[in-house]
Amino acid sequence: MPYEPGATWQYDVPTTGSTHLPPDAGYGRALTNQGYGFEVAVADLIDNSIDAKADKIVVHFLRDAGRILTLLVIDNGNGMDEEGLDAAMTVGHRRDYGESALGMYGTGLKAASLSHASSLTVASRTRRSRAAGRRLTAEGIADSFRCDTVDPRYAQDLVDRYDGIIEWQGTIVRWDGVRAFETVARGQSDQFLSKAIARLEAHLGLYLHRYLQRGLKLDIAVWDVGSGEQGLGEEVDHIAVEALDPFGYKVPGKAGYPRDFTAPVEGLGDLRLTAHIWQAKSKQAGFRQVGSLTERQGFYFYRNDRLVQAGGWNGWRNPEGHLVLARVAVDLPSHENSVLSLDVKKERVTVTPAFTDGLDKATDSRGRHFRNYLADAETVYRDGSRRNEIVRKPVTPPGKGLDPKVKRVIKEELPEKPGEDPITFTWGALPSGQFFRLDRERNAVILNRTYRDDFNDGKRGGANDAPVTKTLLYLLLEDCFGLGRWERSRQDRLDYWNTILLSSVEALRTRRAQPLS
Repeated sequence: MPYEPGATWQYDVPTTGSTHLPPDAGYGRALTNQGYGFEVAVADLIDNSIDAKADKIVVHFLRDAGRILTLLVIDNGNGMDEEGLDAAMTVGHRRDYGESALGMYGTGLKAASLSHASSLTVASRTRRSRAAGRRLTAEGIADSFRCDTVDPRYAQDLVDRYDGIIEWQGTIVRWDGVRAFETVARGQSDQFLSKAIARLEAHLGLYLHRYLQRGLKLDIAVWDVGSGEQGLGEEVDHIAVEALDPFGYKVPGKAGYPRDFTAPVEGLGDLRLTAHIWQAKSKQAGFRQVGSLTERQGFYFYRNDRLVQAGGWNGWRNPEGHLVLARVAVDLPSHENSVLSLDVKKERVTVTPAFTDGLDKATDSRGRHFRNYLADAETVYRDGSRRNEIVRKPVTPPGKGLDPKVKRVIKEELPEKPGEDPITFTWGALPSGQFFRLDRERNAVILNRTYRDDFNDGKRGGANDAPVTKTLLYLLLEDCFGLGRWERSRQDRLDYWNTILLSSVEALRTRRAQPLS
């Protein structure tokens, strides 16, 4: 309808034409400041791997001489040819996503990567195409969105290096110039990696727990390039990420739970809410190791089985201490809607009043209201608070060198001392009369590598080998760290422990040398 001058109001704004306005190079610089946390950014890369049908993924840190060099994410997914790589590296390109895809906006690879690294390289191959690669840099984007073509020989070499993962097809995403790595002082890389990997393991274990429970193999590894090891050797620090299920209790806090409620949401239809109540004072990893209990109460939104929000009441009510046992699983509709929307970083859901109105009307199959569930959760919490409980003494957390499964159980059973660097375990050269030595400045236990084969049945051990021996030493030696004054009696205790342990090794060797009767 043509515009009539003098009209006071109309619903449609009249136009007389259009023009195409390409993005200014300044938009590229905005990609480096999207507010992605490190763990969130890595998880975004892994989403792409899952969308590519990968069932084996490795997050690989490279280091050398006390420096952390770069980070790679390797997968055995479908891979990309030259055309696919160009599309993936195009800023603003949005491909057609299937209903089950984890990707949504087409910006995650670029924004997540350039928020942390000055250079993003992707090398890939498919079953029908040779290895190829592309590179984006912060400077290149500012220069009219320039994308560099990687030398195909290097792309092939990179793919070959990870042939234990990429057998026929797959993709490698590489970050260089990672800003967090460049701030780590020499000699501090061990501590930085230990904490960074622990946070990353917990985040990926939580947000991808449904995929991990279905068999996705997701590892975190560290390779010292100065050691001469190629790819992922046995000596590489290696962690298999395990599912951290926020609803993984063995017994619910109250009989009859979990319980499904249905919320009638205008503009969306009926939305299912699966309400859970944890046991009071549970020590299980899925309850304790997913962050602050107060922040983790509330709604857990999933999109295509990928957790996208872990806790929070989304304005329906405020978090309260007596509701820390209440967690509600909600699967978002696969189709886009105006009621529940997900942010670009895939870590928060925005709701409209239609959602909160629906919560007030939600009922279960017997007509009980959703607010009754909150009352049940509060009752379980208050009843548990009245029970007398033995308070266990906090410990210095276990770190690198101890099997991740053991570390998880220790964290479930014992509270941690805040601010303490983890205790690491390594094998080193020690005098023949010494089984172990403490390096209290580095919070490390050094075991005599002369005896390493004795605890690995003669096999080559990995970074997390001899779990029983290391666990027993952790329990014995944990209180020797974080002290001020070193007492003579404590040193005497270490001396006779060393002597007794050495005799146990000799006894083991003697038994193995005896012929079978």
